[in-house]
Amino acid sequence: MWWFQSPKIAFGEDALEALKDLEGKKAFIVTDKTVRSRGHVDEVSKYLKEAGMEIEVFDGVEREPSTENVTEGAKLVKKFAPDWIIGLGGGSCMDAAKAMWVLYERPDIKLEEVSPLVELGLRKKARLVCIPTTSGTGSEASWAAVITNKKEVFKMEVASRELYPDLAIVDPKLPVGVPKRVAADTGFDALVTAVEAYVNQWRNDFSDALAIKVAQLFFKYFLRFYEDENDQEAREKIHNAATMSGIAFSNAQVGVVHAMGHSFGAVFKIPHGRATAVFLPYSIEFGAKEAGERYAEIAEAIGIKAKSVEEAVKKLVDAIRNLMKKIGEPLTVKEMGIKWEDYSQKLDELVAKAEMSTCNFVNPRVASGEELRKLFTYAFEGRTIDF
Repeated sequence: MWWFQSPKIAFGEDALEALKDLEGKKAFIVTDKTVRSRGHVDEVSKYLKEAGMEIEVFDGVEREPSTENVTEGAKLVKKFAPDWIIGLGGGSCMDAAKAMWVLYERPDIKLEEVSPLVELGLRKKARLVCIPTTSGTGSEASWAAVITNKKEVFKMEVASRELYPDLAIVDPKLPVGVPKRVAADTGFDALVTAVEAYVNQWRNDFSDALAIKVAQLFFKYFLRFYEDENDQEAREKIHNAATMSGIAFSNAQVGVVHAMGHSFGAVFKIPHGRATAVFLPYSIEFGAKEAGERYAEIAEAIGIKAKSVEEAVKKLVDAIRNLMKKIGEPLTVKEMGIKWEDYSQKLDELVAKAEMSTCNFVNPRVASGEELRKLFTYAFEGRTIDF
């Protein structure tokens, strides 16, 4: 038996107005200084005040939130004692809000102890709203948060079905003004999670429907959105696709791309979307031995014609790489400016961290330590996977 879960979602034009209907006395907004400078905190606060709420803001979320960062915020949450916690921003802000929520409700527990097997008993003090201002991570619709352990240089995959937000607000006007580099990195993350959701071992009919639709929307609208943020139709479709991707992978899983991306991002301080995007083509070539037909179905869904599974997989990889080139995503680790001397010295650490990730275990083809080493190595210079 399995369960399908999703937050309540307000989407479309003026979705932010849903905040006016929240019932409570206090709301604590978790965000960063960039999001605040763009005026989104003021806009959200306006609606919360209409709902009769007192408001406190923490705008110190780091780009890759650490345990220290969320512990600092959780202390302020405890002092303010809100009825609602509002995660406002990109994936980092929403993940930080989830972690602060856990520490507020359960000060007796450590984040590394959180797992699907641990009952947290959340919602005794507060509920959670997540509002994405970028289109990609899907954190507003997922039961996971990624928090960095600085001491061990490790990204913790904090996951519990209790971490689903009570409400996700997907308002298409919020991504306006996001720098193109950020739009590319975060946006590509939506495609990565959708592809991995469609092929991983925990996939199901419900997650499949969402994942395949995300792939279709992404290839139809993402380049339009990237080139012109004022293309309202494209912006709305990609913002919706990002949330759909979050629902898809949360009701299935991701895979080896995220295992490698979390490891690589933690060690070399690479933004999450870029750290996963670079490994996607290699993971498809690697996984095709076990899931070639699944990748071929994705290819067919986005309009690729092929006479065989092998041809479809190759054309899918080519299509992904061509799109990456158009939006300036690096196709190899080397293109990120990382030197082989530095990279090779960290290979043991990269492999060890990726091998520990639960994401790898549900990949259609589970990578051994030696295969992970080869994947990291081949991705450095862009070699075609031949093992």
